[in-house]
Amino acid sequence: MSSLVQSVDWLAIAPPTLAAVVGLVVLVADLFIGEEKKAVLGWVSVAGLAASALLLLPLRDGDRATFCLTGDAHACSYTADRFTLVIQFLVLGGALLAALLSVTALKDANKDLPEGEFWFLLLSSAAGAALLPASRDLATLIVALEVASLPAFALVGVKRGDKKSSEAALKFFLSSVTATAVSLMGVSFIYATTGSLYLTQIADKIQHVDGQFHTLAQAGVVLTLVGFAFKTAAVPFHFWVPDTYVGAPLPIAAYLSVVGKAVGFSGLILVTVVALPSYGDVWGPALAVLAALTMTVGNVGALRQQATRAYSAVRLLAWSSVGQAGYLLVPIASAAYSKDADKAIGSTVAYALMYAVVNLGAFAVAALVARTSPLNRISDYRGLYARSPLSALILGFFLLCLAGLPPGIIGLFAKVTVFAAAVDAGLGWLAVVMAVNVVIALFYYLQWTTLLFRAPEGESEKHRVPAPLTAAIALTAVLGIALSGAPQLVLRFSATGLF
Repeated sequence: MSSLVQSVDWLAIAPPTLAAVVGLVVLVADLFIGEEKKAVLGWVSVAGLAASALLLLPLRDGDRATFCLTGDAHACSYTADRFTLVIQFLVLGGALLAALLSVTALKDANKDLPEGEFWFLLLSSAAGAALLPASRDLATLIVALEVASLPAFALVGVKRGDKKSSEAALKFFLSSVTATAVSLMGVSFIYATTGSLYLTQIADKIQHVDGQFHTLAQAGVVLTLVGFAFKTAAVPFHFWVPDTYVGAPLPIAAYLSVVGKAVGFSGLILVTVVALPSYGDVWGPALAVLAALTMTVGNVGALRQQATRAYSAVRLLAWSSVGQAGYLLVPIASAAYSKDADKAIGSTVAYALMYAVVNLGAFAVAALVARTSPLNRISDYRGLYARSPLSALILGFFLLCLAGLPPGIIGLFAKVTVFAAAVDAGLGWLAVVMAVNVVIALFYYLQWTTLLFRAPEGESEKHRVPAPLTAAIALTAVLGIALSGAPQLVLRFSATGLF
């Protein structure tokens, strides 16, 4: 009789495990640390996330798999391959930058935010987000999705006595739970037709489903995608985004805009390209339509933001993130029609890396402006160059990257890569929709950029930048400039693929 005891590759699972362990340490330490020393918890959390990211380095020498099915080395629950490592780097790097923003936010909050609980929730969510791209069975995939999501609900509503924060958390929670329930129904349908939860086994077995179960399998494919489409903020699952970003602490809005999307897109990629490639005729058209709707609704929503409305800068970034999600969906949809699905997926990952750097940077500058202008209106950015020249130049650079204009070379090249993926797959109509949306987005990105350099109204108040906020802005600026100078660092994924 074969042994049922599985060996565990501790090095392979080290990055998400360390993040989770540090989260528990912070939660316990919070019970014994006085109020005057609570700031230590933040720096321990930052160090923990940095160490988790560094643990990815020893994994570069080859693919690792653990928690494998006895007798089948290809059916594993956890795989640390190239795709996993790149997404885990994005997730842990994004969480690290959000943590740097949070150190300043918690100091300014004056006890409105409970520090111990905040750091525990952030690290727990980051651990789940890092687990998800390594998941290779549907059960682990859904568990990882929920481990990443449940702490995020609490983080959105963590502001004490803030009705806007509580309402945002409730809306986020209810819509997410509904989407997850639909996904679980889809998983049950797929399990009923294939008898397996492992992605590689599903890919083989679902091709030989009996005719009477074919419709059930198709329904399972569509329903399973719903939960991940919600996390990516794809239309029509996007309605929670603007209110959630406004109600959440700004670092958490930044975290959701990047890490939340990474979770959704990695889940979509694993379900479609790894588990269900033979059902490309079902998910391909569905994702193509979702991509077109998402980029259009997101950009039109951003275009409608009024400069003088409270929190309009955060709302614009929220709607912009919805539009960017549409671009990210294009290569995944293209994978259903492309002869080389791996390269199409590489285009999504390359774009996601670019988007993560510049969007986190834009939120970092928004956090700086919010210190003197709590309502964070777009009009508050007028004359930012007079108050903080370097911050204005950096924000202008990030906005041009998102728009795809020089000197934001990485943004331009990433958009061209996504555009090429659609054309190569024969989705000419989707490429046209994307081109129109890029033009629409130019208007509001350039409008915000020009506002930074206009003469300020009234007396200019100089910005004092705390060290953690300075580090976050500087780090994203250096990465953005480096990627624009050497775009091949991320664009190579669109040429070589990841699987």
